[in-house]
Parts: sequence; C-alpha cells; structure tokens
Amino acid sequence: MGNLEIKLVVGDITEMNVEAIVNPANTLMIMGGGVAKAIKIKGGTEIEREAKSRAPVPIGEAISTSAGKLKAKYVIHAPTVLYPGFKSSVKNVKKAVIAALNEAERLGVREIAFPSMGTGVGGLKYSEAAEIKEYSKKLRSVRRIFIVLRNREAYNEFVNALKSMIE
Repeated sequence: MGNLEIKLVVGDITEMNVEAIVNPANTLMIMGGGVAKAIKIKGGTEIEREAKSRAPVPIGEAISTSAGKLKAKYVIHAPTVLYPGFKSSVKNVKKAVIAALNEAERLGVREIAFPSMGTGVGGLKYSEAAEIKEYSKKLRSVRRIFIVLRNREAYNEFVNALKSMIE
C-alpha cells in the first residue's frame, strides 16, 4: 500500500476534480437513480449511452467511460446491484470496490473518488460500507482515494463506523 492516501470529504462527487469517479451501478448500466442519476444529469446522457453499450456488466467487474461534462476524465461503473432498485450486500460492494480499483489501475489513474458505495439506492448502512477495507495491496498507480459523503451527518456516521472498527 505504501504511500496511499485515503481522504473522507463532504461534497458532491460530480464536482470532484480527480481523474476518475466511481458510479455504483447496476449490471444493466441504467443510470436512473442516486449517484448514477446525478452523474448522468451533470455529465450528460452520453455517459449512460456509452455504459449501456457494454451492458450487462457482472458484479465483480467494472468498465470505464468518458466523463462527459464532468471535471473527471473517466467514470468507472462498478455494479453493486443486479437491477435498478435492487438492494446491495457487503459482498457485492466489496467486489465493486475491488473491480473499480482494478479498472483505475488499468487506466493508470492516480486519484479516484468513490461515493459511499451502496448506502443510497443500494440500501447499505454507512457502518456496513465502512467495513470495506479492501483497498488492495497491489495498487501501483492509484495514490489518492477520496470517499465522498453527501452531507455532514453521513460523514459523522462513516467516521464513527471507522472508529468502532479500530477500537
């Protein structure tokens, strides 16, 4: 892991000025809710069109598309659920995080931003998502990971979950 830096920030993932942002997708790449919808609204429908052309993408794999009008260069789509509206699981989120990091490595990305994977539309609690410690010891190019939480309440819940894991 070396000098990998992980930062928690409060904000809007679609506004992050990083090389790649992660979309916790469904396998069909339909960007109809949550983070996916926000990415499509701000980045443009071409992101969804590009992603859907490569669907279905199984859980445990990830694809990258252009980021349209976003500041990022890429959107990495990592399915956490089979279909829109389905609930996720810790196992699926872990697979998605690892798949997204592998895709970031393939692209040579140095900075990547994740939402708190699976906690919105996917239905995981922040404490469950915080248990995802799979930040892979094989990372070569990724040097900075941002976990972007949408508000102070989510941030505090995430930090408390991390603290309880350490104690």
